[in-house]
Amino acid sequence: MDLSTSATAADGWTVLHVAGEIDVLSAPVLRSRLDDQIRAGNNRLVIDLSEVRFMDSMGLGVLVGRLKFVRIHRGTIVLAGPSERVRRVFDITGLDKVFDLYDSVPSAIASA
Repeated sequence: MDLSTSATAADGWTVLHVAGEIDVLSAPVLRSRLDDQIRAGNNRLVIDLSEVRFMDSMGLGVLVGRLKFVRIHRGTIVLAGPSERVRRVFDITGLDKVFDLYDSVPSAIASA
């Protein structure tokens, strides 16, 4: 499994920095980290994907599931910095219409 995460706070948002690959093996780790943030009351989340090299359908499923969950708590999730390869996965699946995608964390925080 090749995934690491860290969280920081910025202007009322929690930024979850994700690095590595989000696949069938690492998706449960990402789900757990997101659940930890949501349970802690952090329901405005920017997920920084700038260091994610690969994402498969399990990763997408985690993001969609957590987006639905956080919306129940009147929150949101926005995505920042996806590589062209990762962004393409969102485009192909139509999830670029579900998630707000930004080029960087600062632009996500400023625009969201």
